[in-house]
Amino acid sequence: MAEKLAYRRVVLKLSGEALQNAKKGYGIDAGVLLNIAQQLKEINELGLEIAVVVGAGNIFRAASTIGRAIDRVTADYMGMLATVINALALQDALEKIGVHTRVQTAIEMKELAEPYIRRKAVRHLEKGRIIIFAGGTGNPYFTTDTAAALRAIEINAEVILKATKVDGVYSDDPLKNKKAKRFKELTYIEVVNKDLKVMDRTAVTLCMENNLPIVVFNLFRKGNIKKVMQGAPIGTLVK
Repeated sequence: MAEKLAYRRVVLKLSGEALQNAKKGYGIDAGVLLNIAQQLKEINELGLEIAVVVGAGNIFRAASTIGRAIDRVTADYMGMLATVINALALQDALEKIGVHTRVQTAIEMKELAEPYIRRKAVRHLEKGRIIIFAGGTGNPYFTTDTAAALRAIEINAEVILKATKVDGVYSDDPLKNKKAKRFKELTYIEVVNKDLKVMDRTAVTLCMENNLPIVVFNLFRKGNIKKVMQGAPIGTLVK
């Protein structure tokens, strides 16, 4: 009997920190990378169309350099380039376990990846390939959260799955405040008004205007990617 999936096409938002070694706090951890790749393969084989948007916080944090040696625009472009490094690493991990994958970048670098072309991305998804979107939106002043929202809307994804290190959205940082409350469900307006750190405001607004739900869940609990794709009530739903 075929396993049921709650969605047909999704965008998975991975932060750069999701790929790093927890003890070192930077770089790319081979074990973590392989674990994510294997979870994605399992879901891909069930017929789900998956696009991934990667961040770059494990390699370069633009915010930490602004106002110092590097100006905002240059720092943002450096961050975009760092997302390509993460995308290529994830692509390699996926292809080593037999998953057909394409990297598309918002900044053209044809020797390494395809340029982002919406119709081509959709075609890849229809053929069962996992797409990894890198380079953010290709513009400074926009985060990879906004890139995830934009790409999800463009390719007609049904949901954004925001992978984090905690099991949903809390009223405060649960790693610092044990009394922080976890929300099972929120509206877009509540996220904005309460200034909850789900995604940045531009991304949340894009999702709200296009009625695109967001599910925030814990990436590091075994099997959670599959569970959330099957519609299990884990994490926090923003709609």
